[in-house]
Amino acid sequence: MTLTFHVRSANVDDVDAMLKLVQDLATYENEPESARATPALFRENIFEKKYAHTLLAFDGTPEAPGIALGMALYFFNFSTWTGKPGLFLEDLYVSPDARNKGIGKALFAELGKVAQEKGCARLDWSVLKWNAPSIAFYEKKLEAKAMEEWMGMRLEEQGIENLQKLAVHAA
Repeated sequence: MTLTFHVRSANVDDVDAMLKLVQDLATYENEPESARATPALFRENIFEKKYAHTLLAFDGTPEAPGIALGMALYFFNFSTWTGKPGLFLEDLYVSPDARNKGIGKALFAELGKVAQEKGCARLDWSVLKWNAPSIAFYEKKLEAKAMEEWMGMRLEEQGIENLQKLAVHAA
């Protein structure tokens, strides 16, 4: 049986559905306690300040949408090497019952359209090393290349605060 679904840009009324998918993703990644986003933070940072954008896949049609089945949350970066913007996919998640039905492909197709419209030279994302089904999808279906020579680095809030100790103070 085929699944009827559609993809559209999220709006502020979708915050609860987005947070549900984020919590489901965190649980899938064995880190449910790490998902600390709130409706207020999503409203402010995604829909007011526009630091990120979200595509949602819904069951049903645009005229009669059902539940949110998947999402792609992304933002733009910039490449000094290409001199062009890039699109960074922060999270892509499809609910387990909706996998292998074309939703991931549809979300990537829409991301590709956004990247082309914005003149992006690259579309980048990270994947957990243990997530073999996703890696296989990215390499086989999308023909994505692993960036094995790169290692991700991160500072969280305390680390960012500690950067102030490095500031040069004028005499």
